Amino acid sequence: MKKIRWIPLFLGAFLVVFIAGNLAAEDQEGNVGLEIGNVAPDFEVETMDGEKMKLSDLQGKPVMLNFWATWCPPCRVEMPDMQRFHENHEVVVLAVNLTDTEINKNDVKKFVNQFGLTFPIGLDQDGSISTAYRINPIPTTFMIDSEGKIRHKAFGAMEYDTMVEELQKMK
Repeated sequence: MKKIRWIPLFLGAFLVVFIAGNLAAEDQEGNVGLEIGNVAPDFEVETMDGEKMKLSDLQGKPVMLNFWATWCPPCRVEMPDMQRFHENHEVVVLAVNLTDTEINKNDVKKFVNQFGLTFPIGLDQDGSISTAYRINPIPTTFMIDSEGKIRHKAFGAMEYDTMVEELQKMK
């Protein structure tokens, strides 16, 4: 008889834990962080054009946030695909250069001209943005949806087809 009383209590406790766990998981998706589902950490960066860009100002649009350097061979490989992606799709491509790692700051401008890049190039002069995003290795790319949530992370060069595929998943 006593065993029967414990069954409803056990089931009730299980339901409470299950529901609380699901609510916590849903809440975690609204947290700022670097995991899939987190809101991407906000930052302000100066572009090569001397303008200030804030990631949060791009909400409402999907964003490809890429971290790169001129001396990085995989970065050189993916830049033409990023330019094509920028030209062919409704997406903001923001490429943040790890300027504090560059031997010569003028190399960034030469690189951009060499590849004919027309999307915004942010200059992480002091490494604070790459530190906040824990960038290692480079390139590292975050695909961020129109609500500012991270939907995909890529370590290493991304190919054009992968960029398109990840953008489609965010729609």
